[in-house]
Amino acid sequence: MLRKTVFILISLFSFILANAQVSGTKTYRMLDLPMPARAAALGGTTMSIWGDDVNLYFSNPALLNAGSAKQLAMNYSNFVSDINYGNVAYGYHIKNVGTVAAGIQYLNYGKFDKRDEYDVSQGSFKASDYSFNLSMAKRLKDTSFSIGATLKTLYSHYDIYNSFGNAVDLGFTWHHKSSFTASLLAKNVGVIWKPYNKTADKELLPNDIQLGVSYKVKRAPFRLIFVYDQLRKWDLTYISSLTDTATTDPFKSNDPVKEKTKGQKFKEAFKDDANKFGLHTIIAAEVVLTKNFNIRVGYNYRLHKEMMLPDKRGGNGITFGFGFGVNRFRFNYAFAKYNVAGNSHVFSITTVLGTYVKPVKKSSVTETSTTP
Repeated sequence: MLRKTVFILISLFSFILANAQVSGTKTYRMLDLPMPARAAALGGTTMSIWGDDVNLYFSNPALLNAGSAKQLAMNYSNFVSDINYGNVAYGYHIKNVGTVAAGIQYLNYGKFDKRDEYDVSQGSFKASDYSFNLSMAKRLKDTSFSIGATLKTLYSHYDIYNSFGNAVDLGFTWHHKSSFTASLLAKNVGVIWKPYNKTADKELLPNDIQLGVSYKVKRAPFRLIFVYDQLRKWDLTYISSLTDTATTDPFKSNDPVKEKTKGQKFKEAFKDDANKFGLHTIIAAEVVLTKNFNIRVGYNYRLHKEMMLPDKRGGNGITFGFGFGVNRFRFNYAFAKYNVAGNSHVFSITTVLGTYVKPVKKSSVTETSTTP
C-alpha cells in the first residue's frame, strides 16, 4: 500500500514539475499571503509543523489530522494602507476516511475613485479576490506518512473585470512522534478558466514547489523550522531599476580593467551562490514556553531583498508573534516588517465547537497536546 501511494505521489509531482511555471506575470497573488497569524509570525509558512491546529492546512493540507476536528478558525490582517485580508476555516474528522476542512479566504484592496480619460469622476468601485477551499488529508495506515490535497475555487472582481479559476495544493508529510516533521508541497497548481482580458497573454497562478522541515529540540523549549521554496528554479534574481546601475559610465576613464584573481573570482561566485540560495529560504523558531503559550520569530530573506530600498534597508523580512490558549480558545498575533512604508498585523482566534467534557477525577485525566 505504501509503495503504491509513494509511486502515485512521485508521478503527480513529476507532472507538476513538468508543467508548473515560475517566471512571468502572476495573478491571484493573495495565495502567497500568510493567512494564519502563526504562519505570518514564522516567516510566511507553517508547511512543515505537525500539530492540532486547523489553520495548518492553509500552508499544507497534509498537516490536517484528527486533532483539528471541530475547530473553527478566523484570521484577519490589516495589511498595507486600506488593504486587508482574512479567512475562516472549519475542520472535521471522518472515521476511516480522513480529516476534512473547508475555508474561505479573501483579499480586499479597498475603495477606488473611478475616472474616465478626461479625469471626470464616474463614482467609485471596489476590488477583491476570493478563494473557496476544500481540503482532505489521510494518514497512511501503520505509517508516519500523511497525504493531503486542497481544491481552491478562485474568483476575482475589479469593477467591470472579473476572473475565475481553480488551483490545487498537494502535500506529503512524514511526522516522527513529536520531534521531527518533513514535508513536500506542490502549491497553487491550476488554471484560469476565465481571465480578466481574453485578448491578453495567458495568466499564470503563483505556483510553487516547497520542501520544509521542523525539529523540536529534545529537553529544550525550541522548535526550529527551515523551508526551501521554488525548487524548480535556482536563480530568482532579477534586474531592478532601483538598485542596478548602467554597465558603462561616460565619465570614467578608458583605462583597461584589471583582471580578477582566482581568489576574487571564487569569492564573488560564492557570494552570488549564497545570495541565490538565500532567496529560496525561510528560517524560523518557535519557543514553546508552556503548553499554552508560544513565542515565534522568523526571517524571510527574499522578502528582505525585494522590499529594501537603496538608501533604507531596515528590518524587512523579519517577523515575530505569539500565541496563547484559554480554555477552548486560542489567540495568535503576528507582526511582519515589509518595508518603510508599512507593516502587517495579523490576528487569529481558534475555538472548538460542539464538545463538552464532563468533570473527571484527576487520576483519570489524560493529557493532550495543544499548540496555541
